[in-house]
Amino acid sequence: MSHASALYFGQVMHKRLRPFGHRFVYRIFQLWLDLDELPDLDRRLRLFSHNRFNLFSFHDRDHGARDGGALRPWIESQLAAAGIDLDGGPVRLLCFPRILGYVFNPLTIWFCHHRDGRLRAVLYEVRNTFGDKHGYLIPVASPLAPGEPLQQDCDKALHVSPFIPMQAHYRFRLSLPDERLSVVIRESVPEGEQLVAAQSAHRAELTDARLLRAFFTHPLLTLKVIGAIHWQALRLWLKGAPFHRRPRPPAQAVSLASQNSHRRVSE
Repeated sequence: MSHASALYFGQVMHKRLRPFGHRFVYRIFQLWLDLDELPDLDRRLRLFSHNRFNLFSFHDRDHGARDGGALRPWIESQLAAAGIDLDGGPVRLLCFPRILGYVFNPLTIWFCHHRDGRLRAVLYEVRNTFGDKHGYLIPVASPLAPGEPLQQDCDKALHVSPFIPMQAHYRFRLSLPDERLSVVIRESVPEGEQLVAAQSAHRAELTDARLLRAFFTHPLLTLKVIGAIHWQALRLWLKGAPFHRRPRPPAQAVSLASQNSHRRVSE
């Protein structure tokens, strides 16, 4: 039986453009998970578990409502509030796994497809290091041509970096994950573009052998993610980057965004 779920190996780059230049690149790998395949992956793989401790695992409580409930009903309720019905089509997530029980996902991307295969919406689920989380749900208005990147945008609603103000706007450019994956996020403030984040990766089969190799080639990756965030924040502070206090997070879990505007969707 073939699976849509896979691994993606590559690198992530962050480049700040103002008030001064600052750039870093890290090697990473991520899970590409079809929600409907999780029970079978849990049975088939020895090194990966769903909602159980293992070398690698995926826990429902790390995403969505974060209450441990099943994720498919949660995302379908968010889509229904936006007037979107997948008719049972696949929902796939790009995220970091738990490694030895620990994970921090700065960004989880949900790809929501109709039964006919068309991408209907993308949810950008963003976390900060203060424990806040917010999702930007953006419908896909029209089918994409083969090889055409998806381009979306929305206003910022969640404080993420203390060195970027809340008055900001995101622009996303994604390739639909296939043999290669590309994600580019540009964040602009009133003065102009401030941050470019880019990820490029190649696909690999999700097997125990690949997972074991990833554990040794990317040791304690999820701890390094949170460590790198704090290390780069220290470097920015030492360079004199302006500091912005954390405001109260949005009351709603998800914002429904259309091009150049967004409105709230209930939790």
